[in-house]
Amino acid sequence: VQLQASGGGLVQAGGSLRLSCVASGRGGGTYAMGWFRQAPGKEREFVARISWSGDNRYYADSVKGRFTISRNGGENTAYLQMNSLKPEDTAVYHCALSTHGPPGSTKEVNFDYWGQGTLVTVSS
Repeated sequence: VQLQASGGGLVQAGGSLRLSCVASGRGGGTYAMGWFRQAPGKEREFVARISWSGDNRYYADSVKGRFTISRNGGENTAYLQMNSLKPEDTAVYHCALSTHGPPGSTKEVNFDYWGQGTLVTVSS
């Protein structure tokens, strides 16, 4: 399975970006998708997760109300719409795919595949 993330860039505080993640090479079965981020000098942290059906979505408290995760099952693609961006959102954003673990898990250990990351820089 390969995950290709895109859509990062430089944006001013208060602006918006939309990240995309395309999953390829998976033959079948259901899976959740998620986004994590890693800021310079910090550990990687959970951002958002969406279930296979798209009915269940989970967010880190720091992004609730500003970020929206969605997916297009037919295209094996997940999106992260990021609004009202803040300088503290600056990080490399990684998409990930989960085939196991408890529903709604936000732990990295429950994600099997990871993309290479896309850099988001928010200037003040």
